Amino acid sequence: MIRAATVADVPVIHTLIRELAEYEKALDEAKATEEQLREALFGERPAAHALVAVDDEDGEVVGFAVWFLNFSTWRGVHGVYLEDLYVRPERRGGGYGKALLRELARICVERGYGRLEWSVLDWNAPAIAFYESLGARPQDEWTVYRLTDGALAALGTAG
Repeated sequence: MIRAATVADVPVIHTLIRELAEYEKALDEAKATEEQLREALFGERPAAHALVAVDDEDGEVVGFAVWFLNFSTWRGVHGVYLEDLYVRPERRGGGYGKALLRELARICVERGYGRLEWSVLDWNAPAIAFYESLGARPQDEWTVYRLTDGALAALGTAG
């Protein structure tokens, strides 16, 4: 049901990313191209990794997880940051999301990584309930900050 993504999966992963962006009401922000994904996942120096959830009966890719390593200075070991987890709405409830998270947890345990973490939109009650049912807990004391576009350029070129 869960396997590592291959180069041949890039088009469907790209489509699923766009579906996720639409679900999150941010389709205009999903600018990544298939070529960028191919390079990021399978280029000479991959920046991220991907798993796909495949329907055992028809072989259709119905979900994905894109993740990369982070590092905890406090724990002194790597962790996994789950950038995206998505299962097509009509396939939810079939165990695909849990299987993707289980595989990521297995990778963490096998490799000695200290954390598996991700972000969820505060309005996404079904996802929050799902994550909490698995034992995940929100990190309420932390607020995510982000620099992009003009603000990133301005800071990066300030002198």
